[in-house]
Order: sequence, then C-alpha cells, then structure tokens
Amino acid sequence: MSQCLDMLSILTLVLLCGFAHGLFRVDPLVNTKGGLIRGLRSENGYAMFLGIPYAVVNKDNPFGPSAPHQGFDDVFDAYESNICPQLRNGVPAGTLDCLTLNVYVPSAATTKTPFPVMVWIHGGGFIGGSSSRDSGPDFLLRNDVIVVAINYRVGAYGFMCLDMPEVSGNQGLKDQVLGLRWIKENIEAFGGDANQITVFGESAGGMSINLHLLSNYESLFHRAIIQSGPAVSPWVSRDVNNTIPLSLAEALEYNAESVADAIDYLSTIDPHTLVKTAAELKLTETDEADNPLTLPCIETYTEGVEHFMTQHPKNIKSDKVAKTPIIIGHNNNEMPFEYALQKDEFFDNYDFTYLLNQEFEFGEDLEDALKDIRHFYIGDEKASVYLKDLITDFASDFVFNHPTQRMAERFLELGAKTVYRYIFSYSGGRNLLKWAYNLDVQGAVHADELGYLFDMVMLKGDITPEDQLMIDRLTTLWTNFAKYGNPTPETSDLLPEKWLPITKTTQPFLDMDAHVTMGARPFREAMAFWDVFYKLHRKQHKYYQDPEE
Repeated sequence: MSQCLDMLSILTLVLLCGFAHGLFRVDPLVNTKGGLIRGLRSENGYAMFLGIPYAVVNKDNPFGPSAPHQGFDDVFDAYESNICPQLRNGVPAGTLDCLTLNVYVPSAATTKTPFPVMVWIHGGGFIGGSSSRDSGPDFLLRNDVIVVAINYRVGAYGFMCLDMPEVSGNQGLKDQVLGLRWIKENIEAFGGDANQITVFGESAGGMSINLHLLSNYESLFHRAIIQSGPAVSPWVSRDVNNTIPLSLAEALEYNAESVADAIDYLSTIDPHTLVKTAAELKLTETDEADNPLTLPCIETYTEGVEHFMTQHPKNIKSDKVAKTPIIIGHNNNEMPFEYALQKDEFFDNYDFTYLLNQEFEFGEDLEDALKDIRHFYIGDEKASVYLKDLITDFASDFVFNHPTQRMAERFLELGAKTVYRYIFSYSGGRNLLKWAYNLDVQGAVHADELGYLFDMVMLKGDITPEDQLMIDRLTTLWTNFAKYGNPTPETSDLLPEKWLPITKTTQPFLDMDAHVTMGARPFREAMAFWDVFYKLHRKQHKYYQDPEE
C-alpha cells in the first residue's frame, strides 16, 4: 500500500489500488496473485468481473486434465464470459477457452471488511449449462456476500471416461477443483473472506458439490448447499466406456486403430463439429434409459494419475464431510420437468425397469421386485396415461427424493455435525421450468427454485409481493448459512421457524411454501417403502460393497 502512495497520484491510487484495498471505487480493478484484473460496474452498483481464466485446456488433448492459468502480464479486461462447447437450442456453441469464472462484488466489500463468498456451480446434466450473466446474482448480493460462478467443461470434453490415464474421467469436476483453488488463493483481493467459502449448486451442480465432499481432493470450501443433486441418484455415476471415442471417430469417417488413436484424431476436430456429431449419435445426450452417457464416473485406478474418485459415491469414506455443515434438499414435484411433456404412449407402455436397471442387477428376482413397486404406486392397474401422476411420483422418489434421504443419512454416518434438509414446494410466477415449459402441475418441479435465487433475464417483469417474499426468504436462508453456518440463527417475521438439523433418529425438514414451516420425515410412506426395498435388495445393487470390506 505504501508503494502506491509514494509512486502514484490519488486518482491513479483509486484506479489501481482502490478495489483491492477497499478505497473509493471509480474503476473496479484488482491486483490478484496472477496479475491485474479490470471489471465492470453494474447498473445496480456492484462490481462484476466476467470471464476470468482460472485454467487452460490442453489443446493437444482437450479431453484430458486442464492446467492452472499462469496469470497476466498486462491488465486483463474481465468484460465477458465464454461458454464451454455444447449444444444451445440445437446449435453448437462455445469454445475450449472457457475455463473461466465470474466474480460479483457488493460495493461495501473490502479487504478490511471482507464478505463471505458463495460459489455457484451450474447445472445442465453435465452436458450443458454455463455461468451466464442471464442469471444475475442481485438477490443474493443484497445480503452482503460475494458471488462467484464457475464454468467447467461438459459433455465429451468434460466427462469422457476411458481406460487410459490421459483421459481417466471427471475432467469437468477436476476443472471445478482448479476453479475453487483459484478462488481460495485470490478472493481476498476482491474483498472476500477465504475462510468463509460456501459452494451451492442445483441438479448437476448440486451433484458436483456432493461429489467434491467425497472426492480424493483437499477440502476447498467450508459449507455446502446441495439442491436436487444427491450423488447417489441412479444416473450420477458411470463406469469406464471406451466406445464413445471410437464411435465419434467412425462417424467422422476416421478408422481409429485404438482408443488412444481415436482421442488423438478427435483432438484435431473443431469443437462445434464434435459436439454436433456427439449429439447426432446420442453419445452425450442419453442412453436407452434417457440418461447422459458422459457423466461423473468411477475412474480406473492408475498409479501416478490424480483421480477424482475411484469408488461409487455410496461407498466412499471421506473425512471432509465431518468438517462441513451441509444443506441438502429437493423440490416437492421434481420429475414433471421430464415426464409432463411426454406423449400418452410413454405412460401406456411405461416399464418400471426403465429406471430400476440404473441401480440394480436383478436376476430371477426382477419380477418380484417390479411387482412390489407396481403395487405400491399403481396397485393392480396397468400402466397408462391416466396414471401419469403416480408414475411421475415413482420417478421423483427414485431419482431425487429417496437418494436425497440416503445421502443425508450417509453424511451423518461419515461424521457430519450439521445437516439441514428442505423441500421447496412454492408455486409462484418465478418457478423456472414450470414457466419455461408452461406446466400445469402441482408444487415445484426440478429447478423451479432458481427463479427465487437469481435475477433471470427470462423472468423479467413485475414481481408479485408473494414472489418477493419467497425471494427474500430463500436468499436470506442461503446467505445466513454462508455467514453463520446456520440458516436461521434467529427467528423473525421473515423466517418465523427455527430450522433444525437432522439426527440419526429424527428427520426434520423445512418446507418452503407460501408459509415456511417445519415438518418431519418428508414423503414418509414412500420413503419407508424404499428403505425396505433397498435393504431387501442391497446385494443386488450394482455397486454393492460388503460393509466389512
């Protein structure tokens, strides 16, 4: 600081040292460990730094691990952010120069009065999504936190999982690790508290956070919020799949002699061409059970390779969990985002093995297992469109609701001191996917809560008093947790209920509806059914592991 005073005029001091040292801000410019970064001033008065590179993709092997960015010789203008290669509305988009993050800083944050940091990891099924300015952090920033959003590789570039050390899998998650390391090392320059970092994310973003809690890497955050993203959901993890690069090469009229040869060839292909080809082949879209093939995977252990995980999440033992307060929950009617728009034939011909086979390997016991499920959800009726709501309930329970309960209980087994559960039930004018898909269903579907966390371009317009109340409640709960490790350190008119954590014998949860209330054991009858089902068939789980091993 004294060198700035000796060498610069007061105006230059404001421009060059002001942001980093908490002085008057004419121009948001910070001095990070990697060099000077210049940002923008938003119309609402906060500083934003868009597209700060934290890592670089190896252009010779864009499917492998990235490397930390080496910093800047000149001032870096953080004015716009790229997206990683993916399809956007059916059109290839993005660039491999995408490993960037956005930092949003309230004007009151300084190095002398640092603010807690909330790091957003976006969803998108691990095949799409970005840390876009279309989802502004304005609602959160009002509560005196800094918000950071991370871009990471998706699809074939981020989640190709092969039996070769150069592309061992989980590259997108490893990108996130480098992003979190950058934040921990540099956020103090923006007025952030490096000892108060909370990660939060929804769907694939929530699953990413759950997996970070279980990964082989060091702890890089202090609190975690997992929204509709339990890591034991049946579609989260996959095994090594060497067929994807061979199929891509063949589709591009290259006869690869080996998987390594295919990767070498694909590394020369324009990313837009590769993304389009992968989508046409449905290699990165879905398998026969409508799940992406490029997902977080169980890596084949290879000595000398920095692996993210080499076991199924349900079997991983991690000491990070015991040190991290956690919020985990989901919406009360998750699956209509996929099921409500299906044609009648989908339900008339519905096969419950559609999802069941993602988790279990049944032999001659399959029919008995299916009979139990059918009886619980649809009785003796034949599957049909008239039972679509009950079939959708089955999918919600199997993919989100029971995995969330199992994951929360697993956190306690791993020594977690504080685990809060919630159900988001509110239906208003900002329920994101209900609005986007024009869904006429009860409650809140997958991702509906995001409209109350972020100021979204697609939801512009007047906000009703009821929706504003939910915005205020949800953002206050989340930012309280980031500040204190407790979403309700005290009750108030806004938050009249004390949110209690779960224990090994009790399952309280916060029901976020028009009125916020505490409940006990959400979906208790269905969850009791699945508790018994998983106990009865635990050895038929694809990743069963003897507890004594």
